[in-house]
Amino acid sequence: MNSELINQLQQLGINLGANGLPYKLPIHPILVHFTLGLFIIGIIFDLAGTFFALEKPILKFLDLPTLRSNFYTVGYYNVLASAGITFFTVTAAFLEIMLAQPPIDEKSAWGLGAGTTMILHGLGGVLLLFAIAAMTVWRGLQRYRWRKGKSREVVWSYLLIGVGILGFMYVHGTLGAHLGGDFGFHNTAGNLLKEGLNPNILLKENL
Repeated sequence: MNSELINQLQQLGINLGANGLPYKLPIHPILVHFTLGLFIIGIIFDLAGTFFALEKPILKFLDLPTLRSNFYTVGYYNVLASAGITFFTVTAAFLEIMLAQPPIDEKSAWGLGAGTTMILHGLGGVLLLFAIAAMTVWRGLQRYRWRKGKSREVVWSYLLIGVGILGFMYVHGTLGAHLGGDFGFHNTAGNLLKEGLNPNILLKENL
């Protein structure tokens, strides 16, 4: 735990709660699901738009009138929203990592220590931030300049890289799950349950 940062917060009159944070609930685990979900939906809808010819008979059978361009519109705006929220996700992550107190003698399900997992997850988060931002710019150029007016709005390389990023998100997200589940980063309820205590009673006054 960063004692210097804690002292600075206390000098400003900010006290840490039960989860070791200056706010009641960890923000990063909440925001990260928006980042992941929006980007995943964006890539899926771009794939759906690209393979629209194969899906069209099914949509017609289900009596679901739609246009190919609608899939691409959903894909673009979801990727754009993901890029916007990712900056807040990464900012919250670094604040919460700086206030964490990692255990020294514990290992994750992958056999990694808390410090190594924390560093890998932090680096992965920065890489994802730049990757999603770059993909968003690339996606916007395709939509409004390079492939404007074409029936297939995205190139195959964009889709392949997008699917690759989804795989990286899985690994990155698993590391984050290890931080919360295996090492108890800002997870007071989980730590209390491991000790056989009832968090509903002990944390009632703090939440």
